[in-house]
Amino acid sequence: MLKVEDVRLHYGAAVALRGVSCQASIGEATCILGRNGVGKTSLLRAITGMHAVTSGRILWEGEDITRLPAYERARRGIATVPQGRDIFPLLTVKENLETGLGLLPRHERKISDEIFDLFPVLAQMMHRRGGDLSGGQQQQLAIARALVIRPRLLVLDEPTEGIQPSIIKDIGSVIALLRNRGDMAILLVEQYFDFAYALAQSIVVMDRGHIAMAGGINEFEEDKIRSYISI
Repeated sequence: MLKVEDVRLHYGAAVALRGVSCQASIGEATCILGRNGVGKTSLLRAITGMHAVTSGRILWEGEDITRLPAYERARRGIATVPQGRDIFPLLTVKENLETGLGLLPRHERKISDEIFDLFPVLAQMMHRRGGDLSGGQQQQLAIARALVIRPRLLVLDEPTEGIQPSIIKDIGSVIALLRNRGDMAILLVEQYFDFAYALAQSIVVMDRGHIAMAGGINEFEEDKIRSYISI
């Protein structure tokens, strides 16, 4: 289980997170919802080690990882798919996937066949450069690259952003399959409410840097949740 306890985060003098506490469990998808600028991505950056917190604790599988650098968190099975994908445009699909292998023990440094079962299109494009792929294909590559390290926690920041509807459906199916497999926790920031609502068992709703609502998806009325994400 991931536990975030009373985390505060600043960018200089600006306060991004104000005493945030939440959790995500193995075998579940937890969706973080909220309007733009309320701290969703900042929370993910705190969890993955991309930005140091000012105070509070982050626990992963019973270990305090608050001060660990990002690469050490990745070694402990925390993988991230950042907003904007951040694939390497000049590397091939194969080379992009291989960038995660260094985190694995030497005898396990192999791209699993499961990656291509989940994303068959990538098997056909192994020698194409990442920058030549469509936006939807790049997003699939970014998720596949995260899965290469065989994570126990998969963190996704708006995976449907700028993606065509057919690919959104495919990505949703992959996330549901990974969730149902029961061996990882999934933490998902998403603006597309229906996509999130269909996948999540738990929600965290943020407003102005703090948690406005948190709990099981069925604990709250849909209109109440939507009121925090509508403009």
